[in-house]
Amino acid sequence: MKRQIFAVWGSEKPFAKEEDRSLQEHLMENSSDGVDRFTDVTDPEVHFFPACGKGPHPAVLVCPGGGYHHLAWSKEGLDIASFLNLNGVSAFVLKYRCPDRRDGARADAVRTIRIIRARAEEFMIRPDQVGIIGFSAGAHLAAVLSAGADTMPYPTTDEIDRFDYRPNFTMLIYPAYLADDDLKLTPEFKIDAAVPPTFLVQTEDDFARVENSLGWYLALKRAGVPAEMHLFASGGHGYGLMPTGTAVSEWGIMAGKWLRRQIDTDICG
Repeated sequence: MKRQIFAVWGSEKPFAKEEDRSLQEHLMENSSDGVDRFTDVTDPEVHFFPACGKGPHPAVLVCPGGGYHHLAWSKEGLDIASFLNLNGVSAFVLKYRCPDRRDGARADAVRTIRIIRARAEEFMIRPDQVGIIGFSAGAHLAAVLSAGADTMPYPTTDEIDRFDYRPNFTMLIYPAYLADDDLKLTPEFKIDAAVPPTFLVQTEDDFARVENSLGWYLALKRAGVPAEMHLFASGGHGYGLMPTGTAVSEWGIMAGKWLRRQIDTDICG
């Protein structure tokens, strides 16, 4: 895949911490599953993988998971970019700040969607077809951009911040931190008719709790927001697109069909 990397911020970024100076981004060691995981990310960046063929193309911002402690970069980032490209969609994989930088991570994601729309002609993408997909904590981040109660994630800095950051469609894969056991959403969210169409996947044996998807779907239904949810009996958490021998391994096929219904594009052959 062709790749272009660009920084999210210049010399100043919101929610920067003094201790960030002592952190050095690195791949975590002793990975027993072969997944590349980054942590101690203080300078967020975006890896852009354009779809093939003439544009403009739809685009999706990819938010890997990792509990806001690290980023499952290969499994929930680069692999997803390949999946999107095969579906005729340009992918922007976000390396957002971690560990424990939720405010910073949200600002990073908001700024990235604004950059994508501001530079739509350069990237050859359609600014009215910019979606988001997230996994686990990354799905929480995607949900915050889609339905956050706080509409001012950071102080306006330049003309780019005049662009809308709400995605046109949202995909939440084994989401975390959305709802409690009674399916009540946390106060950081506001679900109304402006929330974009949403695709959800989760398993009943997910330690992140299937109530996250159930609560989100129920809130969308009450608000009249189009949503498609796929629940599976088993499969656990953190599987990405890897085949696991369980039915949930087919979620990518379902997601591809749903994605093509949201956009107006031919599949890259």
